[in-house]
Amino acid sequence: MSIPGTNPDRDAVQTTLDYHGRISQAMTVERTALASALIPVTPYIIVSAIEAYRRYPEMVRTIAAAMDPAEIGRLGRRPGNQIDPVHLWSIANIPLVGRQVFAPVGLLDPATDVGTLATIFDFWEPVALAYRGDGTRQAWDAGLRTHCYDAEIVDRLVAAARPVTDADTRSAIGRANAALTSFLFLLYFDTRAGYQDTGPYDLGDGRVLLVRDFNEFGVGHFPWSAAVCGDLPHANLTLGLVLRDVAVTCNDWGTSITDPSDYLEHLEAIAIIDPTDGGWTEVGLDALGDITAAVHSAQRTLYRLIAGMTRKEKIDAGAYVYFSFLLPFARVAGVEQDLDWTVPRDSMDLYDLVSMIDETPAPIEADPDVPYYPPLA
Repeated sequence: MSIPGTNPDRDAVQTTLDYHGRISQAMTVERTALASALIPVTPYIIVSAIEAYRRYPEMVRTIAAAMDPAEIGRLGRRPGNQIDPVHLWSIANIPLVGRQVFAPVGLLDPATDVGTLATIFDFWEPVALAYRGDGTRQAWDAGLRTHCYDAEIVDRLVAAARPVTDADTRSAIGRANAALTSFLFLLYFDTRAGYQDTGPYDLGDGRVLLVRDFNEFGVGHFPWSAAVCGDLPHANLTLGLVLRDVAVTCNDWGTSITDPSDYLEHLEAIAIIDPTDGGWTEVGLDALGDITAAVHSAQRTLYRLIAGMTRKEKIDAGAYVYFSFLLPFARVAGVEQDLDWTVPRDSMDLYDLVSMIDETPAPIEADPDVPYYPPLA
């Protein structure tokens, strides 16, 4: 295959830049403001974005040289990895956020900008197409649907699903789901990158399957996970939620919206699978209490750990989370250890200025006449 970014087509790059800009602008307007009482979210996002724009091109060349990007996307169509909607959205859009920072302060070099974007886009697009498998590149293109799991996996989840017939079981599921989502949100420094919803998969007879993946919450590449996650009984869990009479959409941030909103009241059956290391271990409903208790304990430890960090430590940790959104792709290609994941590294010229930012202003109504991402010079 050709290495991404070779002989870039300027018009094609501009077209893809406009495409991402339209979708990201619409999604951002719907998002709440990025503010946290515990973590300085906005400065760490900007630091990571600067790093991504400057460093991703070289990194994706290394990844693409090791494995065809389309093959990476195909390998993502199974539980237990983080080739998923939010990581795909991020590896294309986080560098563009960095580019937004450079443009108004005169640090965007027109001589290298086209090649930088072409390299990133030429990697992202075949991964996204192969991951989705339906000819579209994002959930946005498909009416907010992501069907990354094929019929075999859907059938296995449905076959593994156990009926939910009593209020106590439904409550236990709700508590476990709330504990896991809250813990992973904090573990990933106030971002949903650790848990993803895909679907809806139509099962007929008024039923749909919503798949929720809780990924990599054991001891992993996050330095703080060693002190927090060692006693958790699982590092990955996939939930197959069989819902009746519920309309579901799933966006490119892995977020589902259901109608009615109290979807767990319409849960007929649930499969709980541990897919760690490509496995498929069924987890019984009777394990939910222990899982919930262990997650609550880990979250208390994590909260104390983060609260004890300095502001700089929090910014650097959050920037690492965002910058390492590329890491799952390198891992699938077998080159994770060949790349430098140090953050901050290439953002030091702007680091002190960016680190003083407190929060992002609330989103304003999009102006369709103003490109969300600055056009090529």
